[in-house]
Formats: sequence, structure tokens, C-alpha cells
Amino acid sequence: MAVKIRLRRMGAKKAPFYRVVVADSRYPRDGRFIEEIGTYNPLTEPADIKIDAEKAQKWLGNGAQPTDTVKVLLKKSGITK
Repeated sequence: MAVKIRLRRMGAKKAPFYRVVVADSRYPRDGRFIEEIGTYNPLTEPADIKIDAEKAQKWLGNGAQPTDTVKVLLKKSGITK
């Protein structure tokens, strides 16, 4: 099973809000997921990023691959280098 750390879109039309989730790569973007590890709100200034560092490190240690966008968010929040 290929596990990814990716964004799940929430919120209203033209007002996106994202949850950072761990999911099987075969599941749809807004479908089933394994665990929610944080949130991301790009509409606030500056963007609001809240990610549980302990859970993120656990999943990265277990081999989960973050998407490109999530990699940037993890770097901004100081979880990865």
C-alpha cells in the first residue's frame, strides 16, 4: 500500500480550507483517509498552517510520501529540513 501525506479540500466554493491527511494513494482526493494530522488555510494573511509534528514524523518514519505542496508546508512549519 502506497501511503501519501496530502491535502484534502474542505470549505465553501471560492473559500478553500485544507486538511492535511495520510491516505492510500489509490483513494480519491476528498475520499477515505487513514488519519488527519493537520490543517492549512491559505486565505488568511499569513497562511495558517497547523500540523501535528509528532504524527507527521511518525508517518514519515513509516515511509509515507508527502506531496510537493505538503513538503513545502512541512518545511515552513519546521518539521522537515
